[in-house]
Order: sequence, then structure tokens, then C-alpha cells
Amino acid sequence: MTKKMWEKFPEDTLALLFTAVEEDDNVDDHTSLPGVIDLQCPRENIYQNYALCLQFWRDGFTREELLGLVDKFTRNPDLPQAVRMRYKYIRARYKHLRFAQRLYSKTHQSFGLFNTTTVVLGHFQDAFRNGNQKNLRYYGAILRILLSKPVWSLVNYAMSHFQLETESGFIAYRQSQIRTLGRLIKRPQLTGEEFHDVRKIVSQQVSFYDTLRSINPGDQQAYEMSRFLAAINGIMGDQHDVMVADKLAGGSMYDETTALEPDLRLRLEQLLARYPL
Repeated sequence: MTKKMWEKFPEDTLALLFTAVEEDDNVDDHTSLPGVIDLQCPRENIYQNYALCLQFWRDGFTREELLGLVDKFTRNPDLPQAVRMRYKYIRARYKHLRFAQRLYSKTHQSFGLFNTTTVVLGHFQDAFRNGNQKNLRYYGAILRILLSKPVWSLVNYAMSHFQLETESGFIAYRQSQIRTLGRLIKRPQLTGEEFHDVRKIVSQQVSFYDTLRSINPGDQQAYEMSRFLAAINGIMGDQHDVMVADKLAGGSMYDETTALEPDLRLRLEQLLARYPL
């Protein structure tokens, strides 16, 4: 069933989600997995999770503010840290809702224009971080189109109107993602694209547990899963930033195969060993 009216959550819940998302790259040496990973997630919880992710995106910024930031960075990429962080947080809201669409929708895909916007926001951020003026102008021009009123209206409508997954389908999807993760890390070395695929799976999983722990702060399993996966995400994020910077500078690191760091591989193997498949 397509949900047209979505539940609204109090500001405290949104603040908890913001904190969880902000911690998604924090590497904590003392995190551990719960004794049992319970994959059950009733349909009502699936609905609530998506509703919170949608509200997190809608209430976090305005179209006009994001367009203004794009214009500012296009004119001057060397803006103060506070402005850079504001852009980062808006992009994080896009990424979190994109994960939600992939997790909770029947098709497990994000709406095309929304997905494209999220991708381009990332390329634009890479451009101003690395001082790449050519990419900054190019992706800035694309974002002005994607954030125009007609496209924005279409995207906003699509975010509310789609078919939610069933509980059994949701469990099967998450298991399939972990199986893919297992196949990837069996390889002794990964290309940049394969490394990115591993990180996408981990990031998507952590977004699910971030949302769960925000709606129910007393859910200890969700908290432990969130923190364990965030540590993996953080280790991978640091390495991915180096690879992207090298690629923008004309290097070949992204196309070469490299071995996973021992600590990273250990954490991934622990997840695979504990995850019920």
C-alpha cells in the first residue's frame, strides 16, 4: 500500500537521528556486536522508519537555502568551515533518505531524480573540498536544474508516493546485501569501485539502525549495531576520501586493486559471522 500521509515525530526524535547520522563516521575501538542480531521488523516499523527519514529530509533545509549554498561555493570554494558543515549536513539528509528508499521501498531503488541529485551533491562537495574549479562549475550548473521548482515538486511528490516493502521482503533484501558483502570481501584485494560497493552496503545498514535507535532510544541492539557499523563506515570513509582526492588530481589509485586494512577486514568478518543468513 502506498502511504500518502506520513507520521510526524517530535523534535527530540529528529535531534536523536541527527546525532546518530553525525556519528556515522566515528571509529570507536570499543564497539561490539550484540549477542543476537534480530532481523524482525514489523510492517508498522518499516512505515515509521521511512516516515522519520522523510521528515528528517523535509524539515532540515529549504530548496532556496541549498541553491544559495551552491551559488556561494561556485563563486568561492574556500568558504568558512561553518558553511561547509551546513552543506555537509544537508547532503547527509539526502543520503539518509536515499538509503531509506532503497531499504523500505518494494523496488529497493531510489527515485531517479532524487538519486541523481544526491550523487551530484557528492561530486559538488568533492569539487569544493579539493579546489577543482572545473567540476565545481559543471556540477553546480546541474544542481541548479535539479533544484529548480518543477523538478523539486516532482521529487517531493515521489518521495511520498511509492509502495512499501513487506516484512519478509525487507528481511530477504537485507540478507541479500550481506551476502553480496561476503562475496566482495572474500577477494584479497578490491578495486576502488568494489571498495565503494562495500561501503554503500555498510552505510545503508547503519542508516537503518540509526533510524531504529532514534525512534526507540531504549533499543540496545539497534544502538550496538549502529555504533559497530559506524566504526566500519568511518574507517572506509577516510580511505575513500584519499582515493577520491587522488582521482580528482589525475591519479590512478581508484582504478588499482588494494587490500583491505586488517582492522577493517576483521570487523567485516565479525559482522558476517554473526549476521543470520
